[in-house]
Amino acid sequence: MDFLKTVLIVLLVFFALRFSWKFAKPYLFKYIAKKMGERFEKSFGANPFGENPFQQTPKTEKEGKVTIDRDTPNAKRSSKVVGEYVDFEEVE
Repeated sequence: MDFLKTVLIVLLVFFALRFSWKFAKPYLFKYIAKKMGERFEKSFGANPFGENPFQQTPKTEKEGKVTIDRDTPNAKRSSKVVGEYVDFEEVE
């Protein structure tokens, strides 16, 4: 009788947790998403992409002057030859 009582208690707890999980899951995920968003904003600030790309920057140079901005001044360019083209013919 004690074994049956223990099995029933375990099953009751299992189904109670399973039932309550269905109701608690949306609130738990909203809480986790909110916390992750707060951490993201704390790490990267309000705008994670730096400056606003659509914002006009004030011009300090004269009109018509050409400037070239490079991200990596010592960029290595690959000039190695991969191979030559081979034209295959169909053999009958």
